[in-house]
Amino acid sequence: MSDINTRPGRRQAIHHGYFITVLLITINIIIYLAEEMCGGSTVNSIALTFGASFTPLIMQGQWWRLFTSMFVHFGISHIANNMLSLFILGRIVEQYYGHLRFLILYLLSGLGGNVLTMILELGSGKYALSAGASGAIFGIMAAFVIFAIKPETRRIFPLKNVLAGIFFSILPGFISSGISLSAHIGGFVTGFVIVLLMELL
Repeated sequence: MSDINTRPGRRQAIHHGYFITVLLITINIIIYLAEEMCGGSTVNSIALTFGASFTPLIMQGQWWRLFTSMFVHFGISHIANNMLSLFILGRIVEQYYGHLRFLILYLLSGLGGNVLTMILELGSGKYALSAGASGAIFGIMAAFVIFAIKPETRRIFPLKNVLAGIFFSILPGFISSGISLSAHIGGFVTGFVIVLLMELL
């Protein structure tokens, strides 16, 4: 995808750079390396120590796991796929909406995905260890739906291409039991609402 270079009206100025995206990737990689040095990122006890989400522990008062789990990953392929997606998508959205708004979008989308996962697990009584930045990344992805319908950006981001990208990104969640579909959907819906609010404010 191409960077956005112009914006009309009162939002015409583009925010240069995408240091928040780079900072988030750096933090994720540092935590992943720390997991590996402490025994392995695919070891459940290590993931829990570093803040992975587990609904029974959250309900016991460890609410911080809803936040910290966004920075914990299971294995090299997990973090590599997420960080590549974050770099490709995040730099564009950050330049468009600005550093602070992008950070808010990222964090609240990740929280939204984790909260929906927790609620659904409480309803089903089935609990699983979960972690990763994908909920936050799906929240960022929601911004591209807005780009696809705005007159000034829709030629850069055709709607059919955006929807196809979202479809193929979310499809593995329906196929693999090891992927948290609820975190993806929760992150996307939360991100979409936040982007709509940012467009109105």
